Parts: sequence; C-alpha cells; structure tokens
Amino acid sequence: MSAVAALPDEAAVLDPSDDDLLLMLTIRAFELKLLELFGRGMLNGTTHTCLGQEYIPVAMEGLLRPGDHVFSNHRGHGHYLARHRDPEGLLAEIMGRAGAVCGGVGGSQHIRRERYVSTGVQGESLPVACGVALHLKRAEPGALACVYIGDGTFGEGAVYEALNLASLWGLPLLVVVENNGIAQSTPTSAHLAGSIAGRAAAFDVPYRHTDSVDVDEIRTLLAPAVEAVREGAPLVAEFATQRLGPHSKGDDTRPAEEVAGLREAGWYARCAARFPERLRRLEEQARARVDAVAADVTARGLS
Repeated sequence: MSAVAALPDEAAVLDPSDDDLLLMLTIRAFELKLLELFGRGMLNGTTHTCLGQEYIPVAMEGLLRPGDHVFSNHRGHGHYLARHRDPEGLLAEIMGRAGAVCGGVGGSQHIRRERYVSTGVQGESLPVACGVALHLKRAEPGALACVYIGDGTFGEGAVYEALNLASLWGLPLLVVVENNGIAQSTPTSAHLAGSIAGRAAAFDVPYRHTDSVDVDEIRTLLAPAVEAVREGAPLVAEFATQRLGPHSKGDDTRPAEEVAGLREAGWYARCAARFPERLRRLEEQARARVDAVAADVTARGLS
C-alpha cells in the first residue's frame, strides 16, 4: 500500500471530544519535544516518534479495559501515553532521570509497566502476546491481549506463528497494524507481496480495515469485532495511516513534497481547518503541560 493510498476520506466527519483531542495533542507535543531535546543534544540513542499516528492509540484505548494487556513496539510513545497518561515517567525513562518508569534502563523502546510492555525487536511481542492471551482465556475470561505492529513487521516469521496459534486455539488476541506505507525507508509496495488482509485470511483470522482518522468512527467500526476478540475470535485491525516524522530522528528519505502532502491530509491539519479555535486552546494546554514536564525532568538527577 502506498502512502498516497493511505490518505483518509476527506468527507469523513472529524469531531473528537475535548478529552480525546487533548490526549492526541499531548502525544504530539511530547513527540515534538523529544525531537527538540535531541536537537539540543539532551537525548541519546533512538527516538522513533509517532507523529501523524497519534489518533490510533487514543481510539484504541477507548475500546480497551484496565485488565487488558497492551504490547507495543519501537514507535510506542503514543501507545504508552494513551494507556498511562504519564509523560513525566516516560520522559524520565528516555532521559535516564529520576522517576523513570523502568529506572532508566529501558529507554525509549523497552518499557514495562503493569500490563503494558514495549519492545524494539520486530515481531517479538506477537508470540509473547499469544502466550498471555492463552493465559487470559484460561484464567481471566473477557480480557484480551492487544499488540501493535507495523507493516514492516510482516517480514517476520513470528507474525505468522502467532496468527496460526491464535486462530487454532481461539485466543483473545487483537493485532493492531499501523500501516504507514513505509518500513524505515522502504515503501510497503517494495517489501510486502499481496496484502495484510490476505495474510490474515490465510489463517482464517477476521480482519478490519480503516483509513479514518476520526476516533469515534474508528471505535464504532471496531467495537463489535473487539468484543468478539474477548470471546476468543482473534482480529487483525489494519489502520492506513501516515508517518509524518522520520524513522528515527533525521533519517527520512522521502521527498519533502510527499511528506507535506501527508501532513496536509492528516488529522491535525484537518482539525485545524475544521475548528481552529478549539484546537488552538487545547494545543496550548498540551504544550504547556509538556513544557512543564520537560523543565522538571531535565532538572532531575540521573536515575
């Protein structure tokens, strides 16, 4: 799927609640702050932002329960913030400062908190999530394991082993595919034969696709299927989305005009056009909070 094919339907209604929009803007402000801090030499290592994809974890969080497990990937800051609303702990972890979620040893990609785990290893979380889903089926009926992966992860064998077991055993496994049209610097059309829908069908796993950026529309579409997951019907939910930032920091090989086109069609630009004053008010609130968090965390000692 190309980046152009991932553009959302312009006619779709886009009117998130203030709570949802504020969370999306907070994630966006956090990611922009990371890039700023990195540019100032205050961050080390990798920094994979989810700019453009913030609405996905916000939409999914509205379908998840506290007892569900969430497995994230290398581009997981938005997943964590949607789940735990904890920019302080996450920034401290990334910077290795006091108050870090994992004592500063996990950094940007490897975080564990309660029923949330992230990993930078492609495909690693899927078989683990299968094991957790099997446990939930036996010990906590109604709970599910939600795992986020990208289109590039479909080059890993663990994806197919996990889908096979989930289908055979009727596991409560929810696979959320954030297909942003590019795997690091390789377009999806150059690394994925067939389709993600076809891969799910090969294992008789139900599949849903959306190119919407409206969190309420997404929840309406996925809610029945997610409830079926809780009863043991695994699901692959594919989001046709846009990665507006580089893979990690400055390694973006796409033409500037392509990225600009994606940005103009993204949720942020569309909200700015639809309700500019509300967006401005909530964005100021989000930025102020993230600025305060950054000032606090950078003044702390090492973890």
